[in-house]
Amino acid sequence: MLANFLGKSKPINFIILLSLFVCLFIFSSFLFIYNNNFELAILVKSASYLGIFLIIFFFFNFIVSKNNLTFDNTYAFFVFTIVLSYFLQTTNNYKTLITILLHILFLRKVYSLKSQKHILQKLFDSGFWLSILFIIAPFSAMFSILIYAAIFSHQKPIINNLIAPIIGFITPLLIYATYCFWFDKLYVFTNLFYFDTFNSFVFYSENSVYWPTILIIVLSIVAIFLKSPKALSVNNSFKKSWILLIINLTIALFFALFIPKKNGTELLFMLFPAAIIIANGLETINNTLIKNIVFILLLLTAVTFPFFL
Repeated sequence: MLANFLGKSKPINFIILLSLFVCLFIFSSFLFIYNNNFELAILVKSASYLGIFLIIFFFFNFIVSKNNLTFDNTYAFFVFTIVLSYFLQTTNNYKTLITILLHILFLRKVYSLKSQKHILQKLFDSGFWLSILFIIAPFSAMFSILIYAAIFSHQKPIINNLIAPIIGFITPLLIYATYCFWFDKLYVFTNLFYFDTFNSFVFYSENSVYWPTILIIVLSIVAIFLKSPKALSVNNSFKKSWILLIINLTIALFFALFIPKKNGTELLFMLFPAAIIIANGLETINNTLIKNIVFILLLLTAVTFPFFL
């Protein structure tokens, strides 16, 4: 069954899961084209969107496997694939996909801080990628907390380590400020630092966003309760990574709640930590039947969800 298949980390597993996502993507694109007039431009855009998705999947799997964030299985990749498919209607534009990719590149540097190699370069790069993400989505500056959480978890909080992300963050901003000044659009740059006033915790009422959000949060909370006792009882690198994942998910949740203009794309920042946390929760379950039920339910929701949008 699915639990046995996903319990192994083989290339064929990733190929099959990617094929599953491609099928879901094609089906979603077909529904979009069916509801609109067919144009060649739409087909070309869909193909380019799929290309960006594949890059995102590559980096996601690289981060998980390189930093040993799960056991040797494809649980996290499966959950990430399924949950991301819920948001296919939300991610049908370049800005959203590029934002997800930049966020993944930022997280790649943050989680790689568990290694003692090229620390300053990683810290600079984490600030650099976050800065580019900030230019596109200013509220993402909240994730700077994650950089310093990683420093205090995996590295020594010496002055060089604390300053390196700031220098990395400032570098793209200076280039962008120069660009805006040269073309007499400095106001575009300064507007990045003016945030809309927070009004209330307006939640999501649309089915396309509401139910996936509830599912992600519930599964993540259950997984945290299942995994934390074992993960926190041993003083190793995974314990630090586990705490970092929980902090990451918490920041992403507050990001989604506090951002004034909500359109559903902000929830995508939760997918990375949520998928890994849920995978770790599933790893603690010894009953194969329960695992199979969870995997089958997730798969069925991915297939049937588009019909309820």
